[in-house]
Amino acid sequence: MATRAPRAGAQGSQGEPQGESAGRSGSARAGASAPDQTGARQKSLTIGAVCKALAQEFPDISISKIRYLEDQKLLTPRRTPGGYRLYTQGDLARLRTILRMQRDEFLPLRVIRQELAAGRSEETTLGPGRPGRDGARVWRPSVSVRAATGALYSMDDVLQETKADEKLVRELEDYGVVRGEMRGGTRYFDETEREIIAAVAELARYGVGGRNLRVFRSSADREANLLQQILAPALRSRNPQRRKEAVDALENLAAVATHLKHLLLIRDLRKIVR
Repeated sequence: MATRAPRAGAQGSQGEPQGESAGRSGSARAGASAPDQTGARQKSLTIGAVCKALAQEFPDISISKIRYLEDQKLLTPRRTPGGYRLYTQGDLARLRTILRMQRDEFLPLRVIRQELAAGRSEETTLGPGRPGRDGARVWRPSVSVRAATGALYSMDDVLQETKADEKLVRELEDYGVVRGEMRGGTRYFDETEREIIAAVAELARYGVGGRNLRVFRSSADREANLLQQILAPALRSRNPQRRKEAVDALENLAAVATHLKHLLLIRDLRKIVR
């Protein structure tokens, strides 16, 4: 489920709360460059410096958002004896990876936590149009259209994990947004549908109902049909290698299409707030 970071509170010059930074900023800055510290510690960054380093790629980055990700156990910066946060270059790379997964793949924090635990890193999260090893443009190597794990979740499990209202889930079924699968008189949902319900539950907080989601469903169907037409011959090939290459290409195209749709949406939304 998409999670919004809380509003930023009062901030000191280095990005910490005023009460925290005012009394410690001088000593913390001095400590970060003390001659007897290791080279790694000399490269440590304050939370304000981290914001500045990421601002060009992530204009909406904020100190409060970084703190929120720390509260969610996604970041663990080193603390000085006085409690002042200091981030290593590894912390910066991890944060960049998290922000890219949020922005480009729309992953909820729970899934991001799993990706990081599985070894996801900045090196495997390529930016838009960034060349891969073979020189081809690889947009989002983690975008997968292959079969999921096969795990199924009952309605009760989905409602508990997503905090969605059962009436909303029934509405999504009526409009064909999710379908589920009946087994032994119980309806189960796969991982993807569970995440769809989680996202819709967040939208529902703003008054968006199942009937409003037909536009998303129609758009997704059209995009899927277009990509299928492009790669259908290769996907039906009897040559395993050719089919594998077609699936890789399909994932790359899906990532490009997702990014393009995101950019078009942002462009139109910016017109609204002008």
